Amino acid sequence: MLNRAASTNEPFDFIIIGGGATGIGIALEAITRGYRTLLLEKNDFTKSTSSKSTKLVHGGVRYLAQGDIALVREACIERGRLLKNAPHLVKNQSFVIPTFGWFDELMYTVGLTFYDMLAGRYSLGRSLRVSKREALSHIPTINPKRLTAGVVYHDGQFDDSRLAINVIQTAVEHGAIVLNYMNVTSLTHSHTGLVDGVVAIDAETGKEYRFKAKAVVNATGVFADDILQMDTPGQPKTIAPSQGVHLVLDRSFLPGNYAMMIPKTDDGRVLFAVPWHNRVVVGTTDTPIPNASLEPVALEQEVDFILNTAGRYLTKAPQRSDVLSVFAGLRPLAAPKGDSKKTKEISRSHKIVVTPSQLFTMVGGKWTTFRRMAEDMVNRVEKVKGWNRTSSKTRNLRIHGYAKVEDYSDPLYVYGSDREELIRLNESLNGSAPKLSESLNLYKAQVIWAVRYEMARTVEDVLARRTRSLLLDARESMRIAPQVASIMAQELGKDKDWEKQQVESYMSVAQNYILS
Repeated sequence: MLNRAASTNEPFDFIIIGGGATGIGIALEAITRGYRTLLLEKNDFTKSTSSKSTKLVHGGVRYLAQGDIALVREACIERGRLLKNAPHLVKNQSFVIPTFGWFDELMYTVGLTFYDMLAGRYSLGRSLRVSKREALSHIPTINPKRLTAGVVYHDGQFDDSRLAINVIQTAVEHGAIVLNYMNVTSLTHSHTGLVDGVVAIDAETGKEYRFKAKAVVNATGVFADDILQMDTPGQPKTIAPSQGVHLVLDRSFLPGNYAMMIPKTDDGRVLFAVPWHNRVVVGTTDTPIPNASLEPVALEQEVDFILNTAGRYLTKAPQRSDVLSVFAGLRPLAAPKGDSKKTKEISRSHKIVVTPSQLFTMVGGKWTTFRRMAEDMVNRVEKVKGWNRTSSKTRNLRIHGYAKVEDYSDPLYVYGSDREELIRLNESLNGSAPKLSESLNLYKAQVIWAVRYEMARTVEDVLARRTRSLLLDARESMRIAPQVASIMAQELGKDKDWEKQQVESYMSVAQNYILS
């Protein structure tokens, strides 16, 4: 794809900087409307925020409590579309809210019934009060002390990085050029002062490339200000990063298929405990962070907050030694006006910024609404540029891998329609290659598949994002890293020095996912 991008004489219609949820959504939106589209990602797709979500496609119960009805309605509709367009990755998840008195029962039942009404025909199921006995049957590990009943409601659950790679594949199938490890170092401007392209360096070869475009979109999330500074040095910050931390535990802490939501915590956020790939993801926190980084590290107070809060609601209180992995992500929140520092007061809705030189930047937003954000961005570009208006083609567009899932206990279900081909690849490897890891259900074929068909270039790409090994069990992923490096080296034609460097690099990153 790089050769295609470099050899073209015509400018692209869109160059999109950033390969997270926002950027890949815009790439798919643009290419399906007929625009020549190039996406450039500095590292790997979803390396930063977009691989470290709470794994929920949700309307936002907390936003409803804040009165942001428009955002909730929009998110509920997009949640329904995702469930329809990518059923191999997005599923209906039932939640239990434990209640402690009649007022809790009334408030949450009424509030969540309104939540269902906002979703309309996109509702995933009716919310209802259940008895204490029923609540405990759904989640046997809820602490029964003071528990009076529960409220059951429905939201979406997904695999963020797997969805991202499938969206990218969909965009490529429609003709987009999508490149990872391509670092944009500067913007170029026309003689009239408008942004008309980028300068980028291939991180693997060090070679510099220049690409021209009619419109350049900055979709770099928490790093949006870095690109804006290239356009207009010294301009005010647009992003106020907030850190969210999650702990991953064994399924024994939350057996069964129900998730749990704690609506009131000490920091004003909700706390989720969600089944995910035969583990439990517990989080999140909301901590303002002064500077964005690619690999944010969980703070001790954040870990303690999650453990202590979860411990109050579960019969088996999790300890530090129970944590299989801890991961931190940064939310690209739009910077607040005035002196407000409370991240929970900053809107999760997205905002489009257009500079005088017509650099288009998306700030804010969330995974659930990434498709709608992309639709809004392409509409804005058309309006500002004076192009003919086109209509969105993504509302009912099936994402690559589309397949109805019959068995969620199958570790390969996330591959959807690619699953059978992946199994055939595995069987071709000396009959049937053994798993690299039994506890992670990881096959050698998945590593090969990631390299051949999913643009994986590093051990971290495979273990953190193409498979979710790093997030599911950091120590086990470190154990198998040398084997993964060896398989990849054979596929990519790399030598032993590359293998050694890859393992060392992965170990350095993975250490941040382990509680010492």
